[in-house]
Amino acid sequence: MRFLNITGRLAVLGALAAACSRDEVAPATPAIDGHLAMGNPSGAVADEAVPANYLLAKPQYILAYHRDKGIPNWVSWHLAPAWLGPAPRQDDFRADASLPAGWYQVAAGSYVGSGFDRGHNCPSADRTATVADNSATFLMTNMVPQAPRNNQQTWAGLEEYCRTLAGAGNELYVIMGSYGTGGVGANGAKTTLDHGRVAVPAHIWKVIVVLPEGRQDAGRVSASTRVIAVDTPNDNALDPAWGGYRTTVDALEAATGYDLLSAVPVAAQKAVEARVDTGPTQ
Repeated sequence: MRFLNITGRLAVLGALAAACSRDEVAPATPAIDGHLAMGNPSGAVADEAVPANYLLAKPQYILAYHRDKGIPNWVSWHLAPAWLGPAPRQDDFRADASLPAGWYQVAAGSYVGSGFDRGHNCPSADRTATVADNSATFLMTNMVPQAPRNNQQTWAGLEEYCRTLAGAGNELYVIMGSYGTGGVGANGAKTTLDHGRVAVPAHIWKVIVVLPEGRQDAGRVSASTRVIAVDTPNDNALDPAWGGYRTTVDALEAATGYDLLSAVPVAAQKAVEARVDTGPTQ
């Protein structure tokens, strides 16, 4: 586990407040403890002088963006029944105009013909309370080049299961990201798209903390809390069953260098990060 010092934590909080002032749309329903309740995995800050770890806050999710890779390092969001509703899928993929001036904006067509999907980090179907919420998930800063079978089968199954858990009276804190270089899409292997402006990762991962609905969420995580960690190759030959790709949070931290649950009490953090989930998958 890696811990930010106090100065770093205060800087993150200040930067987050500044980032929120640039949010594109107003939130429909506030998250109970905020999208970063489990911690800021990479210590990202809203400072354009740090382009490889730029904190970008939306009412619907928060992410750390890597300017030179054109994808997020990670995206973190809260999922509870209040975020789910009747709003239809908007499919309005578009560049994110909230990026700092002068930064390249990955466009809706940047993945076209590549053999990779515009894979959501925070899923469209996790944000259906309002049209604005759903539309926010189609910003290209929320996308990663994802092998179609990975996106449409394996990952889709995991996302649907998360919503099932939320519908059963739970709230979830979800962190998704990627690491490594090069994936295998429908048209074969690639390391970049869009003339080198968008990196194709080798692995796509997710950590899901499952809690009964309540307050002071990080403090309620105990050694027995269900935490699901998944690490999938970004490969079009992937098994559609996501359960076989479960791993430990510790292993993901070793692969990424992040501290994924830094706000969780230390004793509980040690226990849940070392355990491979064996719970149901549907």
